[in-house]
Amino acid sequence: MKAILYIGHGTRSKEGAAEAKQFLSSVINRIDAPIQEISFLELTKPFIDEGFERCVKRGATEITVIPLLLLSAGHFKEDIPNELAPLQKKHPHIQVKMADAFGVQGRILDAITELVKDTAKGVNIDDSLLIVGRGSSDPLIHEAFAQIKKGLADRLGISLVHVCYLAAATPRLKEGLEAISNEAAGRVIVIPYLLFAGLLLDEVMESVHHRQQQGQAIIYTDVLSRHRVIQDIVIERVTGKEPADAASYY
Repeated sequence: MKAILYIGHGTRSKEGAAEAKQFLSSVINRIDAPIQEISFLELTKPFIDEGFERCVKRGATEITVIPLLLLSAGHFKEDIPNELAPLQKKHPHIQVKMADAFGVQGRILDAITELVKDTAKGVNIDDSLLIVGRGSSDPLIHEAFAQIKKGLADRLGISLVHVCYLAAATPRLKEGLEAISNEAAGRVIVIPYLLFAGLLLDEVMESVHHRQQQGQAIIYTDVLSRHRVIQDIVIERVTGKEPADAASYY
């Protein structure tokens, strides 16, 4: 029997954990599969081993792992496989396959473009963008964000676009905000390249609010999971085809 095991990153934020679980519940309700379980890599229960064992107890003979990760970095390449390895050894009769991370996709960039336009009530040539990634020591992350940067600049017609990170890569958020603020002619639009709310989003919000209080014209968009296309991508990862009710709206 086929099973789906969703793996989120996890967070210390109760709000962020609840949001991720609600998102996955919505996905599960849109998929016709006999066994579907939720798990998290760290910080939020149930963890991967518990989710995997639940699939086994429910009669799974084949488990498809769906990582809720925007980009392929250490969590995708090392951490999740390391968690799955002893479980596969314990249950050698169960076939396990893992879907790809989302990667840089045109429809995700289209969704972010919609988020920006909705938040900013339209954009103009004087506006600038600051894309804030989670961060990773994987050098390919910088290549991915270079693609994201170009894709959003082209879609929005904005020439001043910077990228910064919240951890494990530079420039960090404080440096990124300072640099783009010194160059910006108009508003600064901050894009948290994150799936869900949590402590990392809180850090972005606090930094933006601080600058707003100082009189700067700066705003931030919502997290990516608030756009319907993210659900559609997860469903496509599970089923191998675009969902019949796929749509591009909030």
